[in-house]
Formats: sequence, structure tokens, C-alpha cells
Amino acid sequence: MAGTGTMEVGSRYDLRAGRSPDAPETEGFEGTEQVHGWVHSYETGSTVDGPGVRLMLFMSGCFLRCQYCHNPDTWKMKDGTKIELSHAIRRLGDFAPALRAMGGGLTISGGEPLVQVGFTRGLFAAAKEMGLHTALDTSGFLGHRADDDYLKNVDLVLLDIKSGDPDTYRRVTGVELRPTLRFAERLSAMGKPVWVRFVLVPGLTDNPANIGKVAEFVAPMKNVEWVEVLPFHQMGEFKWKALGLDYKLVDTPTPTAEQVHAALEIFRAAGCRAR
Repeated sequence: MAGTGTMEVGSRYDLRAGRSPDAPETEGFEGTEQVHGWVHSYETGSTVDGPGVRLMLFMSGCFLRCQYCHNPDTWKMKDGTKIELSHAIRRLGDFAPALRAMGGGLTISGGEPLVQVGFTRGLFAAAKEMGLHTALDTSGFLGHRADDDYLKNVDLVLLDIKSGDPDTYRRVTGVELRPTLRFAERLSAMGKPVWVRFVLVPGLTDNPANIGKVAEFVAPMKNVEWVEVLPFHQMGEFKWKALGLDYKLVDTPTPTAEQVHAALEIFRAAGCRAR
């Protein structure tokens, strides 16, 4: 039986598999009171996942099966390393002075952080006690798990709205769109700062009508500080092959600069601040 390990600094693009064979199945897991969690890795020095310089923690476990996912080795908790929450808090404390000095903080991503809601709740609370800015990178599908007590320790939500059309969303992710939209509406009602992220995938999410539906939904929300258009890339293709998964986008190109500009203009025309 695998024991607990230590948090591994590295890259979100490192392949990690089979680290915790005794971990619970991800589907249906409700870790509301966790003293340990399953972690893929962490990075230091991120400048794009929230303000300032960030420590990025990548949790294991996700209910979505996005066709363009570059981290399919975060889908199952069994592929992560079992980490004590107290150890994660101590490691965060090691970085806290530098993060504060650089106007940064902690961003928790995945996978999906809200699969392991107890562990991430505890880490966000500890980060706030250290005086750090906190950000949650989420699909919003499990937004109902983030109650008000959880969100009081989250300064910014990086919300991935992967499609505006429900059928396209289901085809892209394997799940329904509506839970994400409900979470976005709740964040708007709370006035919680949000950066919306939209991955532009040629032939999959780039239909102007699909982009327009995201833009029309987001534009009235005063709490949305930015809409970020992220160009699709194939940096995770090798993981799909290593894990024996069928990568359906092998022939899909990275969007051109013109295609990215066209998507940005749709968001801007609707009244969104987009970049």
C-alpha cells in the first residue's frame, strides 16, 4: 500500500501515472473533510495564473474528459501522489515570503480542485492566514461544492467556460454546461472577481456562434475582469499515447494569430475585456 509522499516541484507537462494505486476512484469522491490529498505536482514562478508571481498547485482528479486536455494524467487520483495537508501547508509557508514580496500568491488547478474540496479548502485558508492572494482554477462543473465559507478564502476564480453551446460543450467535455453557468451566475451575484478562460480549438470551439454565446453570457457580469482566449496546443498529446487513450485532435492545428484575433473581437464587440 502506498504511503504519503512529498510535493514534487516540476511542470504541469510532466507525465505522472500510477503513483497511488490505493487511492479512491475519482468518480463520486466527496472529500469534504480531508487531512490528505492527491497531488500531481506544483510549479513556482507562474505569471499568467493570477496577479504577480504564483505558486501553482495541480490537484489530481477530474470529472470532465476534455478532448483537448493536456493533463489526462490528472483525471484519476490514483495517478497523483498522496500528500498530507499539513505537509502542503508547510511547503507553502516556505514560499510565502517571496510570494508576498512579488505581489503573488497561490493558484490551485488540476485536474479539478473541487474534486478534493476538503484539502483545497484547508490550503486556501492557510494561504490567507499567510497573507497570500489566492486563486481557484476550475471548470465550474462542481461549483456547488464551493460553499460561501470556501469562497471567502478565494480572491479570484479562473473559470474555464469551454463552450457556449450546450451540445458543443457536451462533445468537448463529456458533461453538461449548465452547472458551470450556474456557478458563474453565483460568482457574479457575490461580486467575486473572475477571469474567464476560453480555449480556442479549430474545428471544435471556434464557431463564431459558439464564441458569441460565451460572450453574451459573460458580458453583463461586472465581476468578470478579463476574458482570456487560450490557443489550443498539442503539448499533452504524448500523455494520451502513454496512457493508452484515443487522442482525437492529432490533426487539429494550433489556431492562427488571425483566428485568435477574430475570437477576441467577438468578445470585445459584446463588451468584454478580452486578451
